[in-house]
Amino acid sequence: METSPSGTGRITVAEAAVRTGHGRADEATGVGGASVLLDVREPDEWSAGHAPGALHHPLTALMAGAPLPPEARGRCLVVVCRSGNRSQRAADLLTGLGFESVDVIGGMRGWAEAGLPVVDARGLRGTVA
Repeated sequence: METSPSGTGRITVAEAAVRTGHGRADEATGVGGASVLLDVREPDEWSAGHAPGALHHPLTALMAGAPLPPEARGRCLVVVCRSGNRSQRAADLLTGLGFESVDVIGGMRGWAEAGLPVVDARGLRGTVA
């Protein structure tokens, strides 16, 4: 795990997949699927393609003070955007608010390039916009 200049953790797409239940758990530690994937992209980006089971909460809403979805509260947040810039800002903000959060290096572009699933708003094969 890397650290951003502000101290927030940054993880790879592979680590994010394991932590959110999209990849294979580490058999030695049993870690896998305990975290929530929080997508902070805008609604049109989310509709075009997102990880199955991810929660949507745009960075703009987070910055405006909108509360997180109930499913995200009390859990480690793995924050993702398109490329990793917005998610790093969101993870820094969330950490400052007392949430345990890390951001995904490479974002949804990296997620899709790694062959991980991406679905659109209808649940069909999606694209990263």
